[in-house]
Amino acid sequence: MPDHPTLFEQIGGAPAVAAAVDRFYELVWADELLAPYFTEVDGDQLKRHQRAFLSVALGGNVNAYVGRAMDRAHAGLGITDEAFDRVVGHLVATLQELRVGAEQVAQIGAALAPLRDAIVERPAERAA
Repeated sequence: MPDHPTLFEQIGGAPAVAAAVDRFYELVWADELLAPYFTEVDGDQLKRHQRAFLSVALGGNVNAYVGRAMDRAHAGLGITDEAFDRVVGHLVATLQELRVGAEQVAQIGAALAPLRDAIVERPAERAA
């Protein structure tokens, strides 16, 4: 057993992750810039994947996420830096709304920030 609780445990475990994912997608799907990325997506399946992914990313059940690698899952979607930043903004707003501490929000952001390169499609990549 670790000496310190994981981020997953600090924010309230599976119930907190589920609440955060539900609220997060309410904000994302209402965002005019982001909504078009999700028109052909099964929302329930996406939420299940996101709950599992966040659980793993925050130190929860390391076997929970069995989805595709981030670069493959987002390939060809034309996701821009602006869209990535908007998603991050909605995640931060969601966590703050759910009263996750500022230190935990910063740690979550630091854990997810490296995903930018796997998710954002650069113009040169689109041309290739």
